[in-house]
Amino acid sequence: MNSLTEASQPTLRINADRLLAHLKQLAMFGRGPGGTSRVAYSEADRQGRVQVMRWMQAAGLDVEIDAAANIIGRRPGREPDRPPLVMGSHIDTVPNGGDYDGTVGSLGAIEVAQTLHEQGLTLRHPLEVVIFQNEEGGLIGSRAWIGELPPEELDHVSHSGKTIREGIRFLGGDPDRLDEVIRKPGDIAAYLELHIEQGPVLYEEQVDIGVVEGIVGIRWWRVTWEGMANHAGTTPMDRRRDALLAAARFIQAVNRIVTSEPGRQVGTVGQIEAYPGAPNVIPGRVVCSLELRDLDDAKIRRLYAAIEEEARAIAQESGVTVRFEPVNVNKPAPTDPRVRDVIEAAAQDLGLSTKRMPSGAGHDAQDMARLGPTGMIFIPSVDGISHSPKEFSRPEDIANGANVLLHTLLRLDEAPWVR
Repeated sequence: MNSLTEASQPTLRINADRLLAHLKQLAMFGRGPGGTSRVAYSEADRQGRVQVMRWMQAAGLDVEIDAAANIIGRRPGREPDRPPLVMGSHIDTVPNGGDYDGTVGSLGAIEVAQTLHEQGLTLRHPLEVVIFQNEEGGLIGSRAWIGELPPEELDHVSHSGKTIREGIRFLGGDPDRLDEVIRKPGDIAAYLELHIEQGPVLYEEQVDIGVVEGIVGIRWWRVTWEGMANHAGTTPMDRRRDALLAAARFIQAVNRIVTSEPGRQVGTVGQIEAYPGAPNVIPGRVVCSLELRDLDDAKIRRLYAAIEEEARAIAQESGVTVRFEPVNVNKPAPTDPRVRDVIEAAAQDLGLSTKRMPSGAGHDAQDMARLGPTGMIFIPSVDGISHSPKEFSRPEDIANGANVLLHTLLRLDEAPWVR
């Protein structure tokens, strides 16, 4: 294999036709009338992973499934004692999802590795391409790498109907050996993830490449309202303790509080269940969700405090009680400013326009940022649609993103500050 420098390979490009063909082929695993359902631990997920491993092997990677059921393809570097440069994403989908979320980054990383392989070029650093399992179900594979997949979570039931423990075994991992996959800060030289934006900004502003500033923090709560179920016909309006009425006021309060100050923060009540759920019974108990997202965790906590205070006032006025239970915490993960600069320079040298922006969605990159310098590359999503059969990114944007990934990797391999 020959050594290379970024300066010596200015015209190096990925094979866009091959990458697009791979994307089209992978989309057939789990394809149905309602979109693509390749949910983690399903048979479609398992079969799709088998195909992806074949492509990784064709790209000259040594492939294995680790104990957490992540797929890892390795390629040696000229200086084997260096930590690896890592690229990757995921291939599992939401139910009735699209063909681009996760897969563009996963297959783009494989295409970059295959381009290096075909050109007979090798990096200073070892290279790893990783396909993380069950990103859509809570970043399960990448959380295993940072040692934050607690044993009790392995018994949670996934969209496939299998528990996470069962799913890991189904995909070829071993949930009893998860401690073997844990990596420490410094165990990677850097991590890169190519991804569709999943929002409308790049598409509407006609920008080629998004340089991600960071991945928002996400906090979820289960909010339970307890009133009194009673006969809807015989209980006067002024004698009711209606849990659903209190929850409705709460939903409006969340929207008002979150929009009361400038910024990119968002708040959502996306799930609600009323009990006993009969048309002629006043709801005595309501369980709803609360989700807050922002790049600033202090802002999330401040908004939550205001929301909780108002919720308790609503409960008191309504004659009900309210209880907040934390469900999940993903802390904000800023990308490395040096990696941002490298992505921007690589894109501009390819003649592509760029925009710095946050990611409003969670990604495996937020866990990888705990292990080493991390960067994310966004490409436009047509009309900002994602998690839908209508999800689409144009072929030229996909090729642009993969080429930026390639040249960012080459630049990081040479950068003096990269271990």
